[in-house]
Amino acid sequence: MANGILVINVGSTSVKFAAYRCGGAVSPDLICRGEVEGIGSQPSFAARDSTGKLVDARDWEKAQPLELEGALKFVTGWLEGHEHDITIAAVGHRVVHGGLAFDGPVLVDEKVISELEKLETAEPSHQPFEVDGIRAVARAHPKLRQVAVFDTSFHRTMPAVAQRYALPAAIAGDLIRHWGFHGTSYDYISRALPGYAPNARRVIVAHLGGGASMCAMLDGKSMDTSMGFTALDGLPMSTRCGAIDPGILFFLMRARKLGATELENLLYTKSGLLGISGVSGDMRMLLDSTAPAAAEAIEYLVYQIVKFAGAYTAVLGGLDAFVFTAGIGENDAPLRAAVVQKLACLGAKLDVEANNHNGPRISTEDSEASVWVIPTNEELMIARHAAALVGV
Repeated sequence: MANGILVINVGSTSVKFAAYRCGGAVSPDLICRGEVEGIGSQPSFAARDSTGKLVDARDWEKAQPLELEGALKFVTGWLEGHEHDITIAAVGHRVVHGGLAFDGPVLVDEKVISELEKLETAEPSHQPFEVDGIRAVARAHPKLRQVAVFDTSFHRTMPAVAQRYALPAAIAGDLIRHWGFHGTSYDYISRALPGYAPNARRVIVAHLGGGASMCAMLDGKSMDTSMGFTALDGLPMSTRCGAIDPGILFFLMRARKLGATELENLLYTKSGLLGISGVSGDMRMLLDSTAPAAAEAIEYLVYQIVKFAGAYTAVLGGLDAFVFTAGIGENDAPLRAAVVQKLACLGAKLDVEANNHNGPRISTEDSEASVWVIPTNEELMIARHAAALVGV
């Protein structure tokens, strides 16, 4: 029997999972991935093998509601029934916030769970569900080891000045600080990049998906990142606003009479590319649209990426490599071209043909700063951390 790692990402109504086979010093191999969605209403399940081929699917009747613990039991039971040569050695959880207590992955115990619960007020969109997932696994499989891997941990190497906000210390305390997110993705890229550009020390990575952020890395460590106290700050995203003047919120409260819930809904679900375009938050739809506002939304995103790139180049004292990753970064050649052309002042030169084929290198050989398209793999990074911590 081989050891396996089950990676799960728990949301409010879903459980996404990926199963990996471990082979000692060799990186874990993907067996399958899938999702149970519609938890609490009308659940459905689908699983695909490592090639993306559908291997199983099912639905539950409304009369048979499935809650989180039941969904997790179903996933582990399904794996045991379909992968007879695998014993699940540990479950790796994607957890958004690790706070000051955790600057790297940890084996979960009751003390860890207690610390994570304290962070739920700072990150109410994901943290409570992720903690519920950890507790549900513990109830269903009390002897199964669990590992928490945090989005914030990678950015704990930022210098102290980059983690501060200009607020009174009595107000900020230890919690209100520049945390940064997408850390598991940046962790993966920091380890993958030396295989492409071994001499690149000063690196900027743009994780561009429905959620988008950028990170300045020096020798593989985070020096600054665009998301802040929450995952709302920084670049404009699909439906999230990115960086805005906080005074706008006071204006909306006074002049438009918006309350906290309305403001949160506005900034998280009605802004960003959707807000500017009035068409969609999906870059594919914006590229296909003839609406002038769709082009304006893309232009705004390009502008913000370039602006952060300039700032981060100054922070790093120069630029050796620029990396595009995540859904938009890996697949949107026109956006990449628009960005790289504006980075010419930093020594980047676009290889048009390579860019149209999604890289991996999309800069010319004589480009002073190399530019890359490197697919991220957060699930694999979680599996690697979990395997290392439990020794399989």
